[in-house]
Amino acid sequence: MTTKPTAIDAYLARTAAIQSKLEALQALADDHFDHNPNAIDWSHVGDLGRVEAGLDELLVIFE
Repeated sequence: MTTKPTAIDAYLARTAAIQSKLEALQALADDHFDHNPNAIDWSHVGDLGRVEAGLDELLVIFE
């Protein structure tokens, strides 16, 4: 017999997954997103602009 997960079980699992991804993103940010700070060019700035826009879009969900 299999049991279905409850909504709270699924919610907590997703919360944990999001937290893990946020920690990975923070680690990347702490390491300049794996880029050499002396070799940054405008393409890197554009990439971070896309990341920032995506984060803004996500934050709107919780407003």
